[in-house]
Amino acid sequence: MNFQSCFPIWHQLTDDQRERIYGSLINRSVQKGTVLHGGGDCTGLLLVRSGQLRAYILSEEGREVTIYRLFDRDLCLLSASCIMRSIQFDITVEAEKDTDLWMIPAEVYRRIMTESAPLSNYTNEIMAARFSEVMWLVEQIMWKSMDRRVAAFLLEEAAIEDAELLRLTHETIANHLGTHREVVTRMLRYFQDEGMVRLARGSVELLDKKRLEALRDT
Repeated sequence: MNFQSCFPIWHQLTDDQRERIYGSLINRSVQKGTVLHGGGDCTGLLLVRSGQLRAYILSEEGREVTIYRLFDRDLCLLSASCIMRSIQFDITVEAEKDTDLWMIPAEVYRRIMTESAPLSNYTNEIMAARFSEVMWLVEQIMWKSMDRRVAAFLLEEAAIEDAELLRLTHETIANHLGTHREVVTRMLRYFQDEGMVRLARGSVELLDKKRLEALRDT
């Protein structure tokens, strides 16, 4: 898999623009747990070649909440928030799995974006998609009960991993959902008592996905 095949509008750029992007690319391979971007840094745009990244915000009390995740061929713009002056919040981007990626320097991308309507439109489309994800998250936090949110997260994770046995700690789930570990533990024990999951140290096994789906969708 090469960069050109992963960047959707590559062939809509001029030869000079392609040369500037390709000549400035930084290839990185990072291990699970590596923080690629934090706080107000302007790291650059991250394009995932293979692996999985997580973007989250951190409260003053130190609680995390996942705002979106990035998979193969996904581009992270908010790691280069300096190219968008209206962005007023900080995010952290961390590798959830061992990940290979490309980084486009923010200044290179910003300059080409001012020249190229296709790149500007592409950037706006990505921002709109990310905004939709954030609004979905706000809706979940404001209107969904915690048991429905935990059920939805477990089902999403099972779909991502294509497995019913999930290697997750209660702390990890709490960090994704922006809540306390004790709240997640209470929910998972309830699910276990109801026969929907089986708990073991560092793992959650989904036993009855249909009931979890029914709970999620109520």
